[in-house]
Amino acid sequence: MPEPLLTIASLLTEPRLSQACGHCLQGGRYQLVTLDPGENPVEVLDRRRDDFDAVLLEQGVLAPDVFRALGDKGLLLPAVVIGEVTGRQEYHDAVVHLPADQLVQLSYSFDAAVSRFLRRGLSNGGSQGAGPGNDASDRWKLANRLNGRLGYLGIYYKRDPSRFLRNLGESERTDLLNSLKLTYRDLLISYFLDPVAANQALESFVNTAFFSDLPITYTVEIHMNLIDEYDKQIKLEGHKNNFLQDYRLALLDVMAHLCEMYRRSVPPDAPLGMAGVKGGLPKSATSFAMDQS
Repeated sequence: MPEPLLTIASLLTEPRLSQACGHCLQGGRYQLVTLDPGENPVEVLDRRRDDFDAVLLEQGVLAPDVFRALGDKGLLLPAVVIGEVTGRQEYHDAVVHLPADQLVQLSYSFDAAVSRFLRRGLSNGGSQGAGPGNDASDRWKLANRLNGRLGYLGIYYKRDPSRFLRNLGESERTDLLNSLKLTYRDLLISYFLDPVAANQALESFVNTAFFSDLPITYTVEIHMNLIDEYDKQIKLEGHKNNFLQDYRLALLDVMAHLCEMYRRSVPPDAPLGMAGVKGGLPKSATSFAMDQS
């Protein structure tokens, strides 16, 4: 098993959920370390701030004052929150949310969490945190640790090819596609009813699509299959289905966000030869869409 590059502090309290998350991260670039739920998480993370690169949280478990204390001490880390997609942000604005029925996407979610964290400058302090632990030295060490372990250009430019969809085993590939369908379902359900929750589901889908190198045609297929299912159900119930065409906006939204991720993944001064480096820069959106393998 390859040595994990990044260590995650797990603050999950439900044993079965913790076990499932550990299984999903097994053998990859992340190592999950479960912290004692009986200890004060602020004190533990403060004492061991050099030991962890990211944190795994559970929706609604930690009180708001805990998050405030973490911010005050400068304990801002890349984070994934497991739980219902509600649109709420309790820790910081680079957190990635993942429903418990989509844990197969957990490693991709952490890829996205680290990327968002670095891109939004939270490792440099941002506007949050003013406590004694939030000095320039601590922030510099975390930013450089993340960048150093994932490649000097940051995680966007060093995706893990072993976890690309086309390189997964048949069972893993099927599980990932089924999970992505659930994520897209969450997007469609909330798209016109709860834009904030829909945006979290959209980001979750796009993050996994990017880091798993999902062909664009698969995204279109997931969209069309779900719309067909809704169409059949609506007809059985005797309702009109004209409004379903409006959900094309959701697909366009996904495509736009995915294109933006690809645009950001290429540094403005990158030499042309970098595109061919194995495991380096992702393919262009055009070739990505044409890839059927």
